[in-house]
Amino acid sequence: QVQLVESGGCLVQAGATLRLSCVVSGVSLDYYNIGWFRQAPGKEREGVSCISSSDGNTYYADSVKGRFTLSRDNAKNMVYLQMNSLEPEDTAVYYCAADITSCHREMKYWGQGTQVTVSS
Repeated sequence: QVQLVESGGCLVQAGATLRLSCVVSGVSLDYYNIGWFRQAPGKEREGVSCISSSDGNTYYADSVKGRFTLSRDNAKNMVYLQMNSLEPEDTAVYYCAADITSCHREMKYWGQGTQVTVSS
């Protein structure tokens, strides 16, 4: 059974740093693409970052480039999202997701999400 469990979300002030974690069980990160997505109230879910299992390339949304960094520890089956210089616009529920085919909007496996709130 595949499970993804996020943690690390909390309330912070603008400019703060936060690191989200996602523990993945039931699949190997060696073969799965892993992405971070977010959904703000009243908005559609959007992709934040994703790492490809095939070539190791990491993709970022324009809104987070230079501020967020996705990393993974395959040995521990952990994925992280380092978020620096947080802005109120980053407030959302953050989800990690996994898919064996590619990075895309409808990844097959999803976590339950973790809330990040950035106050101004």
